[in-house]
Amino acid sequence: MSIEDEKLAGDEQGPVVESGAGENGADDNGTENTVDQDVDAANEAAEDTSNEKNWQKEAEALATQIADLQDQAVRAKAETQNVRRRAELDVEKAHKFALEKFAKELLPIIDGLEKAVEAEVASGNEMTTLREGIEMTLSMFVSSVTKFNLEQVDPIGKPFDPTLHEAMSMVDAPGAEPNTVIAAMQKGYTLNGRLVRPAMVMVAKGPAKVDEQA
Repeated sequence: MSIEDEKLAGDEQGPVVESGAGENGADDNGTENTVDQDVDAANEAAEDTSNEKNWQKEAEALATQIADLQDQAVRAKAETQNVRRRAELDVEKAHKFALEKFAKELLPIIDGLEKAVEAEVASGNEMTTLREGIEMTLSMFVSSVTKFNLEQVDPIGKPFDPTLHEAMSMVDAPGAEPNTVIAAMQKGYTLNGRLVRPAMVMVAKGPAKVDEQA
């Protein structure tokens, strides 16, 4: 075979390809792509976890703020109700005791009428037109003030009560229970249950204590 025939035979066989080099190159590129995808997926998962934690913290902070605001609202409502109730009580007291000063001014007049009647009775005089008029005036006066809840404190025969009575003296009274009011020098008065003037009284003494060591 000539040299030209050998060249023609070589050209017909085509170029020789090294299979090993091509296969190895393909495997390396595939591995690198897989690694990159895994890294990206891991980064995305970490980012999602971080975002979830941030949302949880924000949600907890908002829940705390809402709870604080609700507590403040409840406290404000309670304080408003207390203020309104106190205002209502103040107005109620003002209505109930608005006549207190006026009532105190009337008491000496009632006292004077009572003293006039007592003096007439003590003197043993017969009923006169003047005495009858004084008694009628006194009765009308007491009836009128009672309509406004101004009431007399008549302590005679009752136990001494320091919230209603003012003891002027203590005397021996064999026929009376110890610590009992036996006389009233001046009657007391209350307005809507509140003391306006205490009754000035004399109180019966208790039995004398015997000194057993004597």
